[in-house]
Amino acid sequence: MASESYYIGVDVGTGSARAGLVKKDGTLVASSTQNITTFRDPQDHRIFEQSTNEIWAAIAKTIKAVLAESKVPASAVKGLGFDATCSLAVTDENAEPVVVTKGDQLGQNGDRNIILWADHRAEEEAELINSTGSVVLDYVGGTMSLEMEVPKTLWLKRRMDPKLFARCQFFDLPDFLSYRATGYNTRSVCSIACKCSYVPAKGGWQGDFFEKIGLPEFSRENYRQMGAADGDVLSAGLPVGKGLSKRAAQELGLVEGTPVGSAVIDAYAGWLGTIAARYKENGKLSDVRPSLDESRQRLAAVAGTSTCYVVQSPEGVFVDGVWGPYRDVLFPGWWCNEGGQSSTGQLIDFMITTHPAYKELQEKAEKENTNIHEVLHDTLVKMKEENGVETFTELTKDLHFYPDLHGNRSPIADPRMRGAIMGLTLDAGLGDLARKFNVTLEAIALQTRHIVDEMNAKGHAIRAIYMSGGQAKNGALMALLANTCKMPVVTPANAGIAVVLGSAMLGRFAAEWEEMESKGAKADAKAQAQGLWDIMVEMTPPGTLIPPAASDKEKRLLEAKYKIFRETIEIQKRWRKEMEDAAK
Repeated sequence: MASESYYIGVDVGTGSARAGLVKKDGTLVASSTQNITTFRDPQDHRIFEQSTNEIWAAIAKTIKAVLAESKVPASAVKGLGFDATCSLAVTDENAEPVVVTKGDQLGQNGDRNIILWADHRAEEEAELINSTGSVVLDYVGGTMSLEMEVPKTLWLKRRMDPKLFARCQFFDLPDFLSYRATGYNTRSVCSIACKCSYVPAKGGWQGDFFEKIGLPEFSRENYRQMGAADGDVLSAGLPVGKGLSKRAAQELGLVEGTPVGSAVIDAYAGWLGTIAARYKENGKLSDVRPSLDESRQRLAAVAGTSTCYVVQSPEGVFVDGVWGPYRDVLFPGWWCNEGGQSSTGQLIDFMITTHPAYKELQEKAEKENTNIHEVLHDTLVKMKEENGVETFTELTKDLHFYPDLHGNRSPIADPRMRGAIMGLTLDAGLGDLARKFNVTLEAIALQTRHIVDEMNAKGHAIRAIYMSGGQAKNGALMALLANTCKMPVVTPANAGIAVVLGSAMLGRFAAEWEEMESKGAKADAKAQAQGLWDIMVEMTPPGTLIPPAASDKEKRLLEAKYKIFRETIEIQKRWRKEMEDAAK
């Protein structure tokens, strides 16, 4: 076993850290998960905070656990890759965590030093940034989200003691993990281009932008606090520094100097771990090896608490309300766009757990020794039979749900959007809960189509959706996505490991790139892109293709629902303006 090469992928999601030990062919040998605490403010629903100390300790536990479970020696681990949520991590110059919680401790050293991606405290700062008209905005779909790192950094600047702010370093979380692992303060193109206002297509940092928004010290000091000064940035998987530092190796139970691949945001790791898959259709595996060029037709959807949509293209495609285009974040010379729904898995849970029949649902699931989603599905099947209809969509044809309870990320890019439901009755039973469950899945599918339609209208060529994350296990949702978007959905062999697998690919690429360079081989951008793609094709397990299969009636119903969905957006905007005018 020790003669084989293994790679470790580490995924830091919203609620947990996971490590996976992977063979060269992509086989998962062992995995381990540790939960992560999210700190909330009971008086302010916008606040979500975490701790890098807790996350690093969780990573160490998971890596040691996979080595112990597999009995693979640390010396057989040839590369390590990280991905994480796009959250803002703040430290001082000595890498000690700095508190981001409002109040007396803000800016002092202490554990709560991450502003999570879902944190919406920086609304005013985002509005200021969006009023500048900066070229930076052209590369985030025209509107910068308050979920990105610069609005959050500006929020801290406005409230923190200036001396304390001046000693801070600001990281997108994936870059912090690379820094903590190696001691090298390089940054990934993925993190700084996608979330920190670095524009590779325009030479990098835009000094006039930071001056306009009230962060002039960044450009004056050559971006000391943001990193990536003088072009010190790496695209996906390139080796960071000299690999694992002595300290990190001891903490993780690995060998000092183990290559560490430049990290990516979790959604992009999901892209890496799924998009090169061949697929099974009617039980038969396609024998066509996908090409790098074909990647532009495949949309990766990483669906967990929220859902991110990533697509690659050989040229930059500008899509209003969709982040990007970002150059060089995965492959040098290629561009990515990223759409998203801020709340999907979280939304499904919320709609179920807040319903009056939730307790009845739990009791029924326990009595039948199954899970609540199976009970809801079975309830819908029974209701379909009792009502003499063909599809679940017919059960909810008079119920319409607009899903932006936590604002809209794409393609409207409006954090003030809110949820709406029409068709309520005086029904609080299990059947009503089942209908609301189904209409929530419908709403997620309809919004996915909205995002795909906008991307394709502006120049993308998306022909299929490649899923990863927990929602890929939801067969009803996958079928709805295929039928609503009118294109195939490909689900991975193991939905839970696709993101970890993508990170392991980064570790393997770093190791092989170092080896190639040590032999004096040509290491240009074309070789880099093809090398990473070849690893993806080799390591990605086959997926299962779910084709569109709607009947003519369901097609008509879904088209009508989509038309109403789009109208709901305009109605909400109009009503909001009418109320704002009335309140003046």
